[in-house]
Amino acid sequence: MATPISKVTIVGGGTAGWMSALILSSVLSRNEETGEKIEITLIESPNIPTVGVGEATVPGMSRTLRQAGVSESEFMKACNASFKLGVLFDSWNVDAEGKPFAFVNPFDRPAHIKGVDMAKYFAKFGAGDLDYAHVVGPGLDMREDFRGPRPFRAREFASDVGYAYHLDAGLFAGMLKDLCIARGVIHVLDNLQEVTLREDGYISALQLEDRGQMDVELVIDCTGFRGLIINQALGGEFISYSKYLANDRAMAVQVKHPDHRIDPMTRSTALGAGWTWRVPLYNRIGTGYVFSSAHRTDDEAREEFLKWLGPLGEGAEPRVIPMRVGRNKEAWVKNCIAIGLSSGFIEPLESTAIHMIDTAIRLLAHYFPDTSYAPALQARYNRQIERGYDEVRDFICMHYALGNRTDSQYWIDAREALEVPDTLAANLELWRHVLPGPYDLEFSSLFSHFTYKSVLLGKRVYETDFAAPNFNTGTELDEDLWWNYVAERRAAFVDFCETTADHRVLLREIRGELSSQDLRELRRQNIDPADLYQQTAQLEGAGAIL
Repeated sequence: MATPISKVTIVGGGTAGWMSALILSSVLSRNEETGEKIEITLIESPNIPTVGVGEATVPGMSRTLRQAGVSESEFMKACNASFKLGVLFDSWNVDAEGKPFAFVNPFDRPAHIKGVDMAKYFAKFGAGDLDYAHVVGPGLDMREDFRGPRPFRAREFASDVGYAYHLDAGLFAGMLKDLCIARGVIHVLDNLQEVTLREDGYISALQLEDRGQMDVELVIDCTGFRGLIINQALGGEFISYSKYLANDRAMAVQVKHPDHRIDPMTRSTALGAGWTWRVPLYNRIGTGYVFSSAHRTDDEAREEFLKWLGPLGEGAEPRVIPMRVGRNKEAWVKNCIAIGLSSGFIEPLESTAIHMIDTAIRLLAHYFPDTSYAPALQARYNRQIERGYDEVRDFICMHYALGNRTDSQYWIDAREALEVPDTLAANLELWRHVLPGPYDLEFSSLFSHFTYKSVLLGKRVYETDFAAPNFNTGTELDEDLWWNYVAERRAAFVDFCETTADHRVLLREIRGELSSQDLRELRRQNIDPADLYQQTAQLEGAGAIL
């Protein structure tokens, strides 16, 4: 007769391992028979470094922190975190004259005008010199003024705009580790040598280098791209997405801020064989180049990347990271669940790696088994994980499929040689006739129809030959109503932006680096928030400023 699970064994640390431990230790109920909490053990190799998944997150991260009882200010200080108001895509598309332009995928949702989607008005009338993001929310205005998402002295997690975080992945894993150990998670530093299987293929024990045999019940594989348990020991099948996505390598480096300002957005800039990321933390910038090895050698990519970095990259030595892009056919095999890079990975264009870890462990908590490992639980879990990865795949593929650059073979191949997933192809054909709507997506856990609209309109595809002749028909639109709406929203966004704090100084306040006396003096002098950095440097001494 099946008994309740009494212990969970996580193999691998890093963000995936420790985040899994934190969420499970926070949400799992006590054993009904013994009344005791389920024992959670994390085994981490002292010799194998982690990849360091993700330096940018999606808006759901604040929910995870709150539910785990983690202070936002302590998190931001421990991880040198900053705020993220969206993603800016630079040079992914060109205009009618062949000139590259930038657009923003904001976190805010567009409003309705008398029940009609605002995006329909924008698609028909435009907004003059304003981008779509300028009429969706204040995020782009805040980015242009280097503002954070809230005023001074606001409560934790407070904001009237959507936001996520930039963070140091290594420090984040260290913070999670400390929290988990304090909450009773058992930490074992040892190397996995062998996985012992029962006759039915389930894992019975792990053989460790120093501790010897460790009996297990439920195992979580967080061993990264190697998939030591899910793929190597259990023979789980990995499904590559290489026919959809060309990028298979990345190189990363850390650089200094060029000046005192901290950008509140992630920036993705298209280069000749891929794209670069730029993630501004409190104390530095994390940056790198995601590229296709079929279009650049490592040396060629490194040269191109360092040239793009310019003076900021002087002396930098980017390390190359091969990427296994795709997912396991089944993330849950027997009594093992793969989470993080061992489960799957899609290039980090939309900062989804930490989100997928979060989602996977929450799904496991929901479908948590007993020792019978009911097939219905496994099947539904695997189906949800499959749909999640395919959702991310489709959204990222759209960025390439709707590109129009012709200046390199990479961008031509990205548009013409790569396959478009059937689900995305069907939607793209639909969206030639009508903007994305709430009934179009068969599965949406992260990217809604609002997000798809932001990219389609941001890329200006309806200004080219993408739109069908009957596009945007069927709804009567009042142009005067639209321009009144634009004027009102723009005024409201500008006013809101002025109420928020300078991003760097807001971070310094959250970190406890501004005293009450400093703030009173700044207010007494009626100093504009944009000038706060220079003033606080004078008040506290330039040596205190990072």
